[in-house]
Amino acid sequence: MRSIKVLFATCLFAVAIIVGQSTESRAQGDRIQPYAENPRYWQYEGEPVLLLGGSEDDNLFQIPELEEHLDLLASVGGNYIRNTMSARSDTGFEVQPFRSLPDGTYDLNQWNDEYWERFENLLQLTQDRDIVVQIELWAFHDFNSEKWEKSPWRPSNNSNYSESDTTLKDSYGNIGRTVHDFFFTVPELNDDQLVLHFQQKFVDKILSHSLQYDHVLYCMTNEIHPQYSPEWGWYWSEYIKEKASAVDREVETTEMYWEIDLKKPQQRASLDRPDVFSFFEASQNSAKMGQENGDNLQFAHHYLTEEPRPINHVKIYGADTGSWEGSTDRHATECFWRNIMGGSASSRFHRPPYGLGLGEKAQANIKSMRMITDGMDIFACAPRNDLLSDRQPNEAYCLANAGNEYAVYFPNGGEVRLDISGVNGELKVRWLNIAQSRWAEEENLTSGDAVALSPPGTGPWTARIAR
Repeated sequence: MRSIKVLFATCLFAVAIIVGQSTESRAQGDRIQPYAENPRYWQYEGEPVLLLGGSEDDNLFQIPELEEHLDLLASVGGNYIRNTMSARSDTGFEVQPFRSLPDGTYDLNQWNDEYWERFENLLQLTQDRDIVVQIELWAFHDFNSEKWEKSPWRPSNNSNYSESDTTLKDSYGNIGRTVHDFFFTVPELNDDQLVLHFQQKFVDKILSHSLQYDHVLYCMTNEIHPQYSPEWGWYWSEYIKEKASAVDREVETTEMYWEIDLKKPQQRASLDRPDVFSFFEASQNSAKMGQENGDNLQFAHHYLTEEPRPINHVKIYGADTGSWEGSTDRHATECFWRNIMGGSASSRFHRPPYGLGLGEKAQANIKSMRMITDGMDIFACAPRNDLLSDRQPNEAYCLANAGNEYAVYFPNGGEVRLDISGVNGELKVRWLNIAQSRWAEEENLTSGDAVALSPPGTGPWTARIAR
């Protein structure tokens, strides 16, 4: 089966015979999709999977030494990356998706093969390593102020349209404070059919590569701000689902909204639309600190109770090199653990300098998380802070299949009591030093209705408790 999938990945999407040949493979449930037995999590190649990651950049398909970076991620138990279809960096290495003309403008009808070969290479390398890719179709900040001045989409920078025959302008300010007409082209908004035609061609080109693979998730936009209509993301989600269906494929979609409070109205455009988005992207919650970060996640978790969907965190803010108050290494690692203890389906560190990327601390946390969760049936567990008593704010977090197994995470020492009244038989506890990815000796727990838990030292620890 695996060799068949690799063979298909090398073929051109436009060749119609692929659709017929790959139907049998796709019927086996190999693709990334909500886990059949617990749709709060993902399954891939027919098995439930917890997605953990960190990487040095967001548009990984554009970086040099990609293969080595993916090997490092896989070596510590990582299996999840973010890939924006971005080309805004001034590194000198990134390339644009369109071919440039002798006069320095771009032709949006002609592709730059190098850009798309890099994208195809990313898809192939990640498939080979069982690393799930979450694509963002529209890199919102690529269209901001000075980035727009160099963008192929700017009317004066291409040979395909101008200010006079589209709604686009040659100059915009900070698009986080004003609005950019690029994100209003869809029929329900400005209905700019000329620009929309080229936007559709760009998305079609992405899909011509990505729909050949089973390990791809789709996010519409990066951090789209509240002044932009949700109709934009809704349109593109339906668009790619229809394109996928036309070639006998299914895809999973979401949108990433700017709002950091998951209770605010902008996030409801995703939370309230399971018919449009099949998973919820909660990355912005990592801008919330401590207990509030955990509480907001639990709001979303409970909100989705009637129609459970995976909650993803494709980026976690926080690093000592960050630029805002509270942005620390400790904050990022706490968010990473609160996400999984809170019942989320994924957790990934954001790129430096705003996140830990795949540095040594990120590697240790990914490895430690895998050490804890590989020894549990995490897909049968749920957030159970209600089982903890004598708990101070942000002191400890519990994930459990009550009566069978428990994981209790302590961000920095402390002591709580764990309700084990539903347990029949003896329990054993093993402590994991998260920073060192090292187990302490296994211990027996005294029987009773509750047991006191206190990690062996300060700093972050997790207890795994089972019969």
